[in-house]
Amino acid sequence: MMKLKKIIIAIFILGIAGAFIAYKMYNKPHVNITETSSDITITANKILEDFSSDETTANLKYLEKIIEVEGIVSEVKIEKEKGIITLKTNDDFGSVICHLSDESTQKISSIAAGNSLKLKGICTGYLMDVIIVKAEIIN
Repeated sequence: MMKLKKIIIAIFILGIAGAFIAYKMYNKPHVNITETSSDITITANKILEDFSSDETTANLKYLEKIIEVEGIVSEVKIEKEKGIITLKTNDDFGSVICHLSDESTQKISSIAAGNSLKLKGICTGYLMDVIIVKAEIIN
C-alpha cells in the first residue's frame, strides 16, 4: 500500500513538472530576428554542403540558431499567404528554402530570380534542402 502511494505521488509530481515546463515553452517570448544579431553568417552553398557531408555535425552547429545566409534566388513564391524564397546552390538536388516572416512577405514583390540576396532566419533542419524559418530580407 505504501509503495502504491509513493508511485502515485511520483506520477503527480512528474505531471506538475511536465505541465510547468510545457507552460513555460508555450509562453516563451518570440525572438525578433531583425533586432537579434546572427549567430552564423554563411553562403547557401556552404550550409548545404555542411549538411550534405555530415548532417549530425551540421545539426549541432546550425539547428535553432539565427543564420544569415547569402545566395542567388532561384525561386520566389507565396503559399498560404507566406513568402518563400529558394536560394540556388551548386548541388542540383538541394537548395536553401527560406520561409519569410509576415513583414518580409510584404516586400517579396521586389525580389526576382537571379537576384543576389541576404536573408536572416532560424535554421530548423535539413530534408534534401536546408530550411530557414521566420526569415527577414537583409538586402
